[in-house]
Amino acid sequence: MIPTVLIVDDERHTRDGLQQALEDNFDVSVAASADEAFNQLAAQEFDVVVTDLRMPGKSGLKVIDKALSMPNQPAVLMMTAYGSIDSAVEAMRRGAVDFMTKPVNIERLEILINRALKNRTLEVEVKQLHERLDEKFNFKGIIGDSPKLLDVIDRVKLVAPSKATILVEGESGTGKELIAQAIHQSSSRARAPFVAVHCAALSENLLESEIFGHEKGSFTGAMEKRIGRFESADGGTLFLDEIGEISASTQVKLLRFLETKSVERVGGSKPIDLDVRLVAATNRNLETLVKEGTFREDLFFRLNVVGIRMPALRERPGDVSTLLAHYLKYFAKENGLPVPELEAGALATLEKYGWPGNIRELRNFCENTVVLHRGGKVSEYDLDPRFRAEGGLPSDAGAPTIPTGSVLSVEENEKRLLREALIKARGNRTKAAQLMGISRRTLHRKLVLWPELDVTD
Repeated sequence: MIPTVLIVDDERHTRDGLQQALEDNFDVSVAASADEAFNQLAAQEFDVVVTDLRMPGKSGLKVIDKALSMPNQPAVLMMTAYGSIDSAVEAMRRGAVDFMTKPVNIERLEILINRALKNRTLEVEVKQLHERLDEKFNFKGIIGDSPKLLDVIDRVKLVAPSKATILVEGESGTGKELIAQAIHQSSSRARAPFVAVHCAALSENLLESEIFGHEKGSFTGAMEKRIGRFESADGGTLFLDEIGEISASTQVKLLRFLETKSVERVGGSKPIDLDVRLVAATNRNLETLVKEGTFREDLFFRLNVVGIRMPALRERPGDVSTLLAHYLKYFAKENGLPVPELEAGALATLEKYGWPGNIRELRNFCENTVVLHRGGKVSEYDLDPRFRAEGGLPSDAGAPTIPTGSVLSVEENEKRLLREALIKARGNRTKAAQLMGISRRTLHRKLVLWPELDVTD
């Protein structure tokens, strides 16, 4: 699309001359006054506005104000025959991106317009990126409406605008980092960096260097100065995941930051003052670690100014079907594949499953299902044996047998074996009868007596 430019000048020969000079590369419109420019800005979006400063009636400064009040702000260039420093300063203060004197050098004007267009494109891209981040990490990105999850969201909304240090506790895979991102995006720091460090993934020496940075020559292999994650997060949020894994020396340095809001690089002696909000997370019980003597009590209290506990997925079973639907659609879109359909039996089985890996395990299941089933129907028989076993259905590893030590009645055992045989045979009555060692007619008679056992499609 050809960039659009509006020339605003009360001198006809100037605006007509600029229009002719620029129209080979731009879609150029002209206005003879500020009021005429206002009308054109209201009727059409422009990428760049080039306006004279001194005009009868309203000045070019008013044009700047109007242009920059539009929803899609154009870049504004100011031109004038009165090249005073005061005029240039005022135009730039109002939001003009550059300033030039008359007579206008066309080559320089084209350079300034192209530079302004490039900067405007970058600004639009940054704005769109922030909007996507807001959408991804705001509360709409947290899926579910179970009471325990809603309690977490309410708590996050309360604490996000504050400067308080936050400790997020919960099992692995429950979404602790997602909550930390939501806290950041809902705070005044949303346009500043969000920096994450996974403490358990690094050795003691590497972790200290990663978090606090180091000076050149501070240890073997330190060939140059390194900026740590704390400094990288200045003005924003630092997220320390698995905080329970850090060493005693790192705990001391972290405590010092929380007390002084400053850090020292490894091998350095000069404190560096920082404005960083700290959010920590752990899947371990820090109070237990304090009692065991492996985690400092004073650091625990400094971290736990506001505590948030993420519920395990088994504690919010009503959210399982919602999460499954969301992630099946998400991975189908990611892979360009149709969304698979979970049949009622499969959905019921998955809702009963305990999900020890929490949302991370559910995401992996959804991605696997999308890739392998490619839009087809998924029955309870298609599920991995672990889902069926924990959901109350037997796995298909081998023919059905009577459990050792069973205290069930003969009839109850027979009903259980019949159910297992039908699942093993994926609902095929002939195969189920063969597994049971009975005729198909006998199996049919038993199903008439016990219709609740029938799992045929």
